[in-house]
Amino acid sequence: MLRLTQKQRHFFDLVRQAVRANPFSQKREAIDRSIAGFFNASREEALMRTTHEVAQRMQKLSDNKEGHLKSYGESDADLLRYAHLFHLFHHHMDDFDAHIEAQGRAGATPISFSPAEEILARLASAGFSPKEALKSLALIFQLRRAFYFIDRSLPGQSKAMVALREDLWNNVFTCDIELYGTWLTDRMEDFSTLLLGETGTGKGSAARAIGRSGHIPFNPETGCFTESFAASFVPVNLSQYSEALVESELFGHAQGAFTGAIKNHEGLLEACSPHGAVFLDEIGEVSSGLQIKLLKVLEERAFSPVGSRKTLTFSGRIIAATNRPEKELLAKGHMREDLFYRLCSDLIVMPPLRERLKETPEELFSLVQFTVARIVGKPSPKLSEMVTQAIFQDPGPNYPWPGNVRELAQCVRRTLLKRRYTPQNRTPPTQEPPAFAHEMASGDLTAAQLLQAYCHHLWMQHGNIGEVARKTGLDRRTAKKHIDGYLDAQQKQA
Repeated sequence: MLRLTQKQRHFFDLVRQAVRANPFSQKREAIDRSIAGFFNASREEALMRTTHEVAQRMQKLSDNKEGHLKSYGESDADLLRYAHLFHLFHHHMDDFDAHIEAQGRAGATPISFSPAEEILARLASAGFSPKEALKSLALIFQLRRAFYFIDRSLPGQSKAMVALREDLWNNVFTCDIELYGTWLTDRMEDFSTLLLGETGTGKGSAARAIGRSGHIPFNPETGCFTESFAASFVPVNLSQYSEALVESELFGHAQGAFTGAIKNHEGLLEACSPHGAVFLDEIGEVSSGLQIKLLKVLEERAFSPVGSRKTLTFSGRIIAATNRPEKELLAKGHMREDLFYRLCSDLIVMPPLRERLKETPEELFSLVQFTVARIVGKPSPKLSEMVTQAIFQDPGPNYPWPGNVRELAQCVRRTLLKRRYTPQNRTPPTQEPPAFAHEMASGDLTAAQLLQAYCHHLWMQHGNIGEVARKTGLDRRTAKKHIDGYLDAQQKQA
């Protein structure tokens, strides 16, 4: 029976901690730096050094024929098990990424994963049983898939976005990957999720990242994972349909259930696989009757098609979203309390773009880069710089982005077309005087404060500094100075 040295135990315990830590967390970053022994390194440098150091250690064990799990006692074998998984994950990371991209292009039909044979053989040679090896391969693929979609779909360096990515990872794997791997790999359907956030904040992207990151087993006979993640995420916008059509879309219907139902129709809940998720967007817009039926799906995992007495089972996961704040949902009766509390096994709030840019102004350029790369098919620093400079000119760095990242994406497209972006008037005409008018009438504003408030009022109405300058008779620079002054004063009061 072999035994690890004290130094080896310390090193491989750090590796185990790295595997179990959330990859988007500061804890994981600190562990990587500790393993790398280079505490001033960037996150990327620390990870690179960590993977290199682990690879060298595992190669040395292999060369000395000391890497087999059954050659060690239980505690040492557990440490090495994590080390083997860490090494295989990073050694085949590019293979997994290539498979994710190929499967995305292939759509619903599962495609073969040729590196699986090598990975399973390495796991077997390390002492994993066939069952353990298959489970580990599926878990490694799921880990990489989740990181791929969360990291690439929701960019940003602000604290709000770092916290969001960490929350999404925990939503898929819990806060402890060992707990997940031991108990919950095929039990996550009981953990429904409610996404809250303003229109355009990326709730669909977050839901897609969760829905495409579920556990999918590997079938060694076909050489494929049992299903395609591209088909495991089923979105539906509930506000797009009438009450009757929503029920038919979700639950399906029997032939003759209503006029025009000329044959049986399979609903989204029935079509969803046990490894998939249904995304119910705009959940706050549906009737109380439909909410009761959805509650039954969540509580009993059962439903019946419209016009049928047959009871079917729903095996997937529910992700729901609404742009209504939590307090408004319950206080104004948009959502039943029982459905709300059953939905929010996890409650994730999407940060508005103005909050992200307030925390980290340079995030604007990162988002422009991300959008430009998606539009033109590859990164283009030159185009990104041009678009960013145009945004700084108009609508300006303090523009509140009421349409959030969705508006920013359209801003980038329009700027590429016209070299400018003029926001739409988002303040509807009103007969009520603006708030600052009352302060003016009571003599509570200085002349400077009045001009600042008026310029800001016009800017919120028209979203364009040029229009503010035209209406006030000021030049653009002076108009912008007064708007900035108003925003600074409001921030100090907050």
